[in-house]
Amino acid sequence: MTNPQEIPVQEPRRLACSRCGAEFGCDLSGSCWCAEETARLPMPVKGEDCLCRACLRKAAAEAAHSADEAQA
Repeated sequence: MTNPQEIPVQEPRRLACSRCGAEFGCDLSGSCWCAEETARLPMPVKGEDCLCRACLRKAAAEAAHSADEAQA
C-alpha cells in the first residue's frame, strides 16, 4: 500500500476564461467540473485555452444550433 503522504497533491490550476476573463480552477486529476459536462463539447478555437462553465455551455449551445441549421 502506498503511503498517502508520498502522493503529491496537485493544486487546481487557476485559469482565466479565454472568452470572458472569469477566473476558475481546473483540477487536472480528472475530477474537474468540465468532466461533468456532455461528451460532445466544443473544442477551443485556435489560440484559446479552457473556458469557464458559462462560456463552455454557450459555445456548446452555439455549436449544436449551427449543426441543427446545417442539417435543415
